[in-house]
Amino acid sequence: MEINKNIILDLLPIYLSNEASSETKELVEKYLAENKDIERIVQIQRESLNISSKIPVPLSRDHQITAYKKSRIQIALTIVFAAMVLLALLGALVFMFITPA
Repeated sequence: MEINKNIILDLLPIYLSNEASSETKELVEKYLAENKDIERIVQIQRESLNISSKIPVPLSRDHQITAYKKSRIQIALTIVFAAMVLLALLGALVFMFITPA
């Protein structure tokens, strides 16, 4: 099977998003080494991807659930820690006022 420019252009989005198999990456990179015009297109796309990589990507449902569970644990730990600090402060205040001077 002959690999032409159109096939490589169809594969570029997968290649640029690092979702391509190792065989596909090898095929695209081999073609890019032979065709400097397409290689330049890839460089331009990579530069634009670097700019857009700063934009947050919506989380999948599984990631949302995991993040929610982690945040619930962090909130619970924060509440426990705050309660311990409050009890220590109250204990210190009680001790100051109960102890004869």
